[in-house]
Amino acid sequence: MKSTSLLLFIILFIKSISTSFAAFQCGSYLLSVDERGYAFINKEETTSQKIIFLKDYGDYANMAMDMGLMPASDGNNYGFEFVKRNGKAFLNVQLLQANMDIPPIIGSFPCKKVPD
Repeated sequence: MKSTSLLLFIILFIKSISTSFAAFQCGSYLLSVDERGYAFINKEETTSQKIIFLKDYGDYANMAMDMGLMPASDGNNYGFEFVKRNGKAFLNVQLLQANMDIPPIIGSFPCKKVPD
């Protein structure tokens, strides 16, 4: 009996860990987080990240995460803003350019949770 309940506890614990690091598909971008808390965009580790809680501290259901990917595998620099609030999530992406006179290239994509 003890071994059965221990096995059930271990299975439930592992399942809760694996679902806590769910990934999001936002347009053609796959946003995931590893067990260390580092964000990945299309399996590339971001070079910087900052989390801002929109309501209460630790409330990951209402948060914004600013990330940078410099340089990405295509040689360009990108800035990302992932916002999750009121049950919805979206990702803003900006191509970072050296010339400030060029109009910015910005995209916004709705996100949906996908298995990691």
